[in-house]
Amino acid sequence: MNNKELLELAEKARENAYVPYSNFHVGAAVITKSGKIYTGCNVECASFGGTNCAERTAIFKAVSEGDKDIYAIAIASDNSEKNEITAPCGICRQVIAEFGLDIKVILGYSKGDIKEFKIKDLLPYSFTSADLI
Repeated sequence: MNNKELLELAEKARENAYVPYSNFHVGAAVITKSGKIYTGCNVECASFGGTNCAERTAIFKAVSEGDKDIYAIAIASDNSEKNEITAPCGICRQVIAEFGLDIKVILGYSKGDIKEFKIKDLLPYSFTSADLI
């Protein structure tokens, strides 16, 4: 699966976002090293601390199915169709990094510009399990 196709799945997942407060829809699609795909959207809550981002929703779905070998994650927001990228928030960057510093992060719009980063470049000096030793 190429970056454009994975981003299209993130755009489709964005349609399911529950965002009554921000009205800012985000979708994510994770592909694991086995080729399995998990999607997620952001889910808001009146108690804002209960809100969950699309990236974490997709990752948690993968992990809950026993699939922790994440290869890449694509993220699409309402800004995507303006050909603007929305990078993952700090908490999501940390969660992505938990599963590997070489995970590809794909941002953009499937009909426009697509940018690719490694999570280690978006979260330099990340806190990992090595810091707990």
